[in-house]
Amino acid sequence: MSGRAADLRNAEGTGRGQGARGTSRPDEAARADWERRIYRRLADPAGADGPLALPAPAGLRAEPRTGHALLSWERVPGAAGYVIERTEAGCAPEIVRHGGSDVPAVAGPPFADTGLADGPEYSYRVGAVTGAEYRVWSWSEPVSTRTAPGPAGPVTVDVDASSDRGKLDRVWRMVGSERLSQLRLGSGRGGDAAAGQIAAEFTEALRLAHKDLGAQVVRAHAILHDDNGVVAAGPGGVLIFDFARVDAIYDQLREMGLRPVVELSFMPAALARDPGLTVFTYRGIISPPRDWSQWRLLVGELAAHLVGRYGIDEVAQWSFEVWNEPNLEVFWPGTREEYLRLYDEAALAIKAVDPRLRVGGPSTAAGEWIEPLAAHAAENGIPLDFVSTHTYGNLPLDLRPALRRHDLGTLPIWWTEWGIGSTHFGPVHDSPMGAPFVLSGLHSAQGRVDAVAYWVISDHFEELGRPQRLFHNGFGLLSVGNLRKPRYWAVHLAENMGDQALAVRSRGDGADTLVQAWATRHEDGTIDVLVWNGTINVALMAGDPRLDRNVSLQVSGLDGQLYQARLARVDERHSNIVAQCPADVRWPDDALWARLRAADELHEERLPDVTPERGAASFSFHLPMPGIARIRLSAGGRGESR
Repeated sequence: MSGRAADLRNAEGTGRGQGARGTSRPDEAARADWERRIYRRLADPAGADGPLALPAPAGLRAEPRTGHALLSWERVPGAAGYVIERTEAGCAPEIVRHGGSDVPAVAGPPFADTGLADGPEYSYRVGAVTGAEYRVWSWSEPVSTRTAPGPAGPVTVDVDASSDRGKLDRVWRMVGSERLSQLRLGSGRGGDAAAGQIAAEFTEALRLAHKDLGAQVVRAHAILHDDNGVVAAGPGGVLIFDFARVDAIYDQLREMGLRPVVELSFMPAALARDPGLTVFTYRGIISPPRDWSQWRLLVGELAAHLVGRYGIDEVAQWSFEVWNEPNLEVFWPGTREEYLRLYDEAALAIKAVDPRLRVGGPSTAAGEWIEPLAAHAAENGIPLDFVSTHTYGNLPLDLRPALRRHDLGTLPIWWTEWGIGSTHFGPVHDSPMGAPFVLSGLHSAQGRVDAVAYWVISDHFEELGRPQRLFHNGFGLLSVGNLRKPRYWAVHLAENMGDQALAVRSRGDGADTLVQAWATRHEDGTIDVLVWNGTINVALMAGDPRLDRNVSLQVSGLDGQLYQARLARVDERHSNIVAQCPADVRWPDDALWARLRAADELHEERLPDVTPERGAASFSFHLPMPGIARIRLSAGGRGESR
């Protein structure tokens, strides 16, 4: 067993505290408590006021395709998304939930319904919703179809290298992270070697996020956790503030070239109404404050301290996000009205320090509470500089209509948590399926979302206990030891595209739903074409041969010079470090670590050089589902592999 494996194995289950309400097994207790409470909402998600009712979508069509049904309809003004109802012949109707997404609604048409059996007839209805938590008021007329017999024909992708579709919007430059106090593990006297190694690898993960993935902003929990000692009650109940540990964390973050989203959580024990209400192995206190004025004082003191230390010009580029997922009982046992009070007190305290400081929320799970917070802020004159929310297993919905209804349509929209799955240790996390999912989300966000923070950067993630094996289906883009998972390579490929977006047109069975394409030009003339094949239906994480496709790519608008061509791949057999580790290995020995590190690279192969004919170059390749392929054309062979 290597030194790293031995250190981490000795660290298993050593998270601070006792879990919720106390026990001798913090990991097991935290997991049981999480599973008991995670799906409990604080408000009935079924109701909606009359003004939020929407008409049924018109023009619903269902067309047979190999391995799936292609659905299309007309968009409804004011809709955040669309719920799809499917009925298999002889069965009861069901809402399409994509293998377990926390939000069933999809952002819009077209949509590929996958996981269908060949033979049965399927009937569909579609309804528009004003928000993730609202019900469908009116359903479309039903339509029916079956899957098409295979095999599928090729998908043709045409790219015009001479076009200009505007600047690429790098929405992925905010990244999610475990609580940043991990940066300081083992830094004090008596710190153990395992903790110090976790801190070192976690630090390196954030450095990689900045250097390779372009991350500029980090969003993390628990800056107000008592581990950081921000406030204590002195004689007579007077609050005593100490931000030394916060300073050390943010100093280190800034040294790496990163800025924080200052998520204002959890509640310090000195302020909590019920300090025994906690979540996770590290016992983050989820209680509302005992005294609202003390909460306002704490937030104001923190904001003033940060401005005093780093300067207003710097901190004005940060942001303050009020709490985390207050619509879930597991994070907020108060009411929605109490959350709005929490938000008000924090926002007013921050703006009292300096109006240039940015504050927002509601930082909810599953895209909820956007309408209530926007309405509350507009009606009461409460500052709101951005809206933030989360979703897993689905693409971000359209929040702009909800903001426009309250004259807040220009606010930045941040999905401060987003990922392929919301379940701790869910097998989809280490699956190649996450790679095309990432590209689908980042591509979908172009022009309508300002930031999409993948949750999270590293498998050093201790919410429900530290990892007990190397590949344990953790949330991280990077494993323990900072090996790059398939999802990491998807963000890497996006970040290493050029700045000028190009026109792309696709056609064929699965085009623009399963198989999507994204193309850019670099300043030096290098052309990148990303083509991926995926579905948000995580029930198909092991693939579906019916959904594999052959791709015929043509890049036109090229000049007559020689181009070097390279093909990069991410799928089950390529750029998949998880497949390089035997399934029965918990922690690699030194020899296996060496082999894994040698294999930890993007698979890329040199193709024959290309001299365009009539300004065009053509390529053909097989693309499994799930899978990504990138064709890079470097003029005169100048381009380097990235």
